[in-house]
Amino acid sequence: MPQILIAVIVVAGTIALGLLLRRRQQVDAPTQAAHLVPTQLDRADFAEPSTPWLVVVFSSASCSTCADVVRKAQVLRTSEVAVSDVAFGTHRLLHVKYAIAAVPIVVVADCDGVVRAAFTGPVSATDLWAAVAEARQLGTSPEPRLGSID
Repeated sequence: MPQILIAVIVVAGTIALGLLLRRRQQVDAPTQAAHLVPTQLDRADFAEPSTPWLVVVFSSASCSTCADVVRKAQVLRTSEVAVSDVAFGTHRLLHVKYAIAAVPIVVVADCDGVVRAAFTGPVSATDLWAAVAEARQLGTSPEPRLGSID
């Protein structure tokens, strides 16, 4: 009987020590980049480089959400806004160049290629259109932070 009591005390002490050490262990900070979307585009990489505004949808043919986002973005096409669907299967090098790790990603860039707004994942048509309007003319949107990359 005394041997069992000693064994229980040793096991309990070991468990308590392990829990104490686990609590004291520090967790490393995440190593992910702060920006998941590009902040600058080379306008020559996309169709209609002289158009004042560019909406780029980084997508994939196997992504059903991407198809919906591309459809919403296509409506934005005007003489002032070019829209480019950059599907992974056909434009793989652009996905690599801009470090696109997930799709869909939508970016709104000005004539210099500076990204003024961006969305990752699904986006509503209203939010996308409002972000493009706000990028083109500040003060247009009642929610000017939509698509903010700050």
